[in-house]
Amino acid sequence: MGGYIDYSKTTKSKDYRGSGSFATFMIIGPTCFFLGILFASFPYDFPLLWTKEPVTENYYDQLEAHLRFMHQSPPLIGRILNIMVSVGFFGLFIKLFRPSEANFLFDGASLILYTIGVAVYVSNIVKGLRTISSGLWESDEFQKTHDGRFEGEFILGREDSLRVLAASNTILALVLIGVLVLQAGQWYAEKRDSDDEAAAAEKKESSPSSKAATKKKQ
Repeated sequence: MGGYIDYSKTTKSKDYRGSGSFATFMIIGPTCFFLGILFASFPYDFPLLWTKEPVTENYYDQLEAHLRFMHQSPPLIGRILNIMVSVGFFGLFIKLFRPSEANFLFDGASLILYTIGVAVYVSNIVKGLRTISSGLWESDEFQKTHDGRFEGEFILGREDSLRVLAASNTILALVLIGVLVLQAGQWYAEKRDSDDEAAAAEKKESSPSSKAATKKKQ
């Protein structure tokens, strides 16, 4: 990693891509966009995960209809989601091109969390939406199974699958919040570094030796 990180690059370097760079907004924008989508789904997930009250059968029917409608939305919706995911990756890759040590720490960790979020989305959420949209649980073949095994694969029932989907939304939200925390941490580190440099410069100017040198020049 020593050859990959540019240790000569600091927050004052001209080519440093820090918290104020456009690449940072390419990361924060999609992250907040997906958090907004997850927040809109939170009222549906709340009864499944965060309350002890029994969930009625009508609620499962309503939630299943909502998720089926989302998955069967026009292709443009899915393309916009893919574009937003790609924008986030591009922002992270830009900041990690010839990175400084700060970029490697904060943006490298952000890339790991962002990749985990995409993996959760593809493996759990997309798979769950496809299962809901296919109407698997209403099929005669699945109704005949008693142990959940369907065509050689273990399939959860409707209630358990919807809970897993809600839990996946929560995990994804926490991962995305982690990305925002890391980007905010980078901003704080840059601000702290700038404040320390300003304090050191002010201390140097107010030192007796600096004052004596100023008097000699006069």
